[in-house]
Amino acid sequence: MKASKIIEKGVRAALKLAETEKWSALALADIAEEAGLGLKDLHGTADKQDLTEAVEPLFDAAMSEGSVDADETARTRLFDVIMMRFEAMEDARDGAMSYLRWRDRSFDGLALRFKARAATAKWALACAGLDGARKLPRGVQITALAWAIAQAERAWRQETSPDLSRTMAALDAELIKIEERLEWISARRGKKKADPEVDA
Repeated sequence: MKASKIIEKGVRAALKLAETEKWSALALADIAEEAGLGLKDLHGTADKQDLTEAVEPLFDAAMSEGSVDADETARTRLFDVIMMRFEAMEDARDGAMSYLRWRDRSFDGLALRFKARAATAKWALACAGLDGARKLPRGVQITALAWAIAQAERAWRQETSPDLSRTMAALDAELIKIEERLEWISARRGKKKADPEVDA
C-alpha cells in the first residue's frame, strides 16, 4: 500500500476515534487498529505527529474537486472551493472539532495552525485558478485569504444549520471585504475566449 494511502487511512481513523476521545489522548496503536492497519504498516511511514500534520491537508484536498469556470468571478470560485473544504470538515465534524480544540490550545498546535492556514490559502488560490494572479504581492494574497478562512472557520464551529448557512455568510462577507479593499479578486480569470471563426 502506498504511503499516501496509509496516511489517509490513518487520519480518517484518528478523526473517527476523536469523536469520543481528546485528540491528545489518541494512541497510534488504536489509530492503526481503527484503520485496519498494523503498527508495522505505519512504522517508517507515519507516527502520531505525521498523522496530525496530515489532517488539514486532507480537508484541503476536498478543494481539488472544484472546477474553474472562466465565466465566474474570482470571488465566486474562491467561495465555492473553500466551502468544499468546510463540507469535508462537516462530514467529520466531531472528530474535526476535537482536532481543532487541540490545535488551538497547545503550543504545537498553534505552530501548526499558522503553517496550515497559509497552505490552505495557497491551495484555495490554485483550485480557483488564481495562483497566477499578481495584482498584489503573493504574501499579501495568502495572508488576506488565510484570515478570511479563519473567520469562516469560527463560524463553522458555531454552525447549527445543515446547509452551513452561517459558515457561508461569514466566508462571503470576508471575501467581499477582500474584493472591496484589496481589489484583486474582482476580475474574471484569463482572457476572453475568441469568437469562433466563421467560414466565408
